[in-house]
Amino acid sequence: MSLSKREFLQMLGAAGVAGMGLARHAEADAATAEQALYDVPRFGNVSLLHMTDCHAQLLPIRFREPNVNLGVGSMAGQLPHLVGEHLLKKAGLRPGTAQAHAYTYIDFETASKRYGKVGGFAELATLVKRLKASRPGALLLDGGDTWQGSATSLWTNAQDMVDACKLLGVDVMTGHWEFTYGMERVKEIVEKDFKGKVDFVAQNVKTTDFGDPVFSPYVIKTINGVQVAIIGQAFPYTPIANPRYMVADWSFGIQDDNLQKMVDEARGKGAQVVVVLSHNGMDVDLKLASRVRGVDAILGGHTHDGMPVPVLVKNAGGTTIVTNAGSNSKFLGVIDFDVKDGKVADFRYTLLPVFANQIQPDKEMSALIAKIRAPYEGKLAEKLAVTDGTLYRRGNFNGSWDQLVCDALMEVQGAPIAFSPGFRWGTSLLPGEAITRELMMDQLATTYSYATVTELSGEMIKTILEDVADNLFNPDPYYQQGGDMVRVGGLTYAIEPAAKMGSRITDMRLDGKAIDAAKTYKVAGWAPVAEEAKSAGNKQVWDVVEQWLKAKGRVSPRRINTPRLIGVQGNPGIA
Repeated sequence: MSLSKREFLQMLGAAGVAGMGLARHAEADAATAEQALYDVPRFGNVSLLHMTDCHAQLLPIRFREPNVNLGVGSMAGQLPHLVGEHLLKKAGLRPGTAQAHAYTYIDFETASKRYGKVGGFAELATLVKRLKASRPGALLLDGGDTWQGSATSLWTNAQDMVDACKLLGVDVMTGHWEFTYGMERVKEIVEKDFKGKVDFVAQNVKTTDFGDPVFSPYVIKTINGVQVAIIGQAFPYTPIANPRYMVADWSFGIQDDNLQKMVDEARGKGAQVVVVLSHNGMDVDLKLASRVRGVDAILGGHTHDGMPVPVLVKNAGGTTIVTNAGSNSKFLGVIDFDVKDGKVADFRYTLLPVFANQIQPDKEMSALIAKIRAPYEGKLAEKLAVTDGTLYRRGNFNGSWDQLVCDALMEVQGAPIAFSPGFRWGTSLLPGEAITRELMMDQLATTYSYATVTELSGEMIKTILEDVADNLFNPDPYYQQGGDMVRVGGLTYAIEPAAKMGSRITDMRLDGKAIDAAKTYKVAGWAPVAEEAKSAGNKQVWDVVEQWLKAKGRVSPRRINTPRLIGVQGNPGIA
């Protein structure tokens, strides 16, 4: 597919004005607002809806977008590495609007109070039904990271999200954090719960012995007489970013050569539209789009980038549309294709913010959510403390939630340094709100959340920071794993993101004194990927953090320990 400059500008304009009436209807009742805000004109003859990275959030939540999302090398200053006003300008969105709140961190506290919470499966269900009704044959695609991120998901072994997604009407899915429930549980869900209802696809997951596909690589659906192929691309670095023992018999990887074979195979079977449902992360998808021919669109996830406009990538076969639909059920992507003479002639793309106060919740989904939560309501709602500052996680280097976790680990476990993983999931809180057990678990709920205390040399501390920095800032996207920088408590350091591997981290200090490479330091942490951690008898991290929260009662605003940044002046990926 190729677009002229005029068509591209038209596309930008359509994306920019989508939902521009949100602020105008902010005070309207839900029924009126829903009718006005989410009436997306139908276009073409093939429509796909896209959600990703909901992280098991069934109820509406708050979620602060990052004020740091640095791009390095060729990605500096390019989408998705724009924040705040830079992102609004690129997307043609006005400051002070609901869209500005949806896509940026700007005035988060004020805007969140004004526009309310976002997401929620009951609200999402209403929106999905509305869009499917206006677009006969439309499919709902789920990009993964759906079964993990909440207490109920952990406590029900993902059954809550499996049931909710079936009711939501998910048609096709791929995965990442899903695999942390283990191979047997994933296969059980795919082969029993999903059978005949949801297609779980992943072209890049093979058996380690004979290289056989573990899941169907793609599915071909017929929409209004048009054959549409959906190819799955699971998170390629699952055995590295998460415990290997959970997927011991499976191999992953990007496998773009095999993806090209699957594209060609699907086209050979008559597919007129080919879409990759990806959990690579935005930067990886952009490179992938430049290397693989015949893909009309990549609907991406993993890096939680709410993309108000798509990126169009040229390759040897034409042009590929690349998008990412944010996280936490906060957005729903809508892509409409006009297919003529066996190929895509034109398209429209809209990323809809899901404002919970402006959508009538679906009664059937509301009933299911109530049933799911009923056995746990008392435990979820228990108040552990009150926060006096905004708590958020998302950002390249640290967040106030991460700082709270580091502070708790250091104080309870008697360690001068703490590391917390650079996870991008986790809900946000406003000053004065109660930290319930549920909201705490939103930050910590994994199947391997063991708290640790380790003796590390100064040299090893630097090696760890350098390795994580390279995962985030390697100029080749295929070497990026898509998380954020490890969060650090106690230790201070400087980082030069554009420097070479092994040379980014300098000036490491503890209490103002330089870290000694040969000296050993006590470091608290959690979520170790090593297999021996599961049998070491360590506490779960939520027990440590809960102990700290209850002892505090009120949590003062966190003094966020961020590194000193070198060489990023003027980068529009930092506010």
